[in-house]
Amino acid sequence: MSVVPLHPQADPDRPERVRWVVPAGAVPAAGRPAVLPASLAAMLAEGVLTAVVVEPGAVLTDLAPGRSWTDEGPRVRTALHAALTTPDGWQFRPAAGAEQDAALRRSVQRLLDGPVGDVARSHGGHLELVDVRDGQVRVRLAGACDGCPASRFTLRHRLEAELRRHHPHLGGVVALPRAPSASHGRWWE
Repeated sequence: MSVVPLHPQADPDRPERVRWVVPAGAVPAAGRPAVLPASLAAMLAEGVLTAVVVEPGAVLTDLAPGRSWTDEGPRVRTALHAALTTPDGWQFRPAAGAEQDAALRRSVQRLLDGPVGDVARSHGGHLELVDVRDGQVRVRLAGACDGCPASRFTLRHRLEAELRRHHPHLGGVVALPRAPSASHGRWWE
């Protein structure tokens, strides 16, 4: 059995919550699982945890009141390690449309603020999130990205491919035309 690396991060606003950073794709989807692998399901049934939520690149666990991370943390880590080695043990219910779009929007923004946006910025460009509706992501290419032949690769193979890993309902990523310039009028107007 291989060990999936994970790193706990405390939530300063919610002491009962630990965000376990995991490799991308370690869990097959995002959201609140309908069914958990046996090791984590046992932690919920026993009353050690009150919630398990998956987001891209992390698993959030909420400890039950009266429990401490000092006492329970090692057990939760062990249960999470076991759960991450059984990806078919995770089952997710499709979320409602608005809920799916909100989760998708957060993922898009995280990628544009992070690795995908970093690629665009390194070449003098910028990707702007315009809208997420019905599983469709709309972005605007700006700077050096506008008209760049490599922008299609960035959209499809960096942004869309990463989003599909966590959001199977993704309809696609659409690049909108550049916004009209404020100085689009003629000089004599």
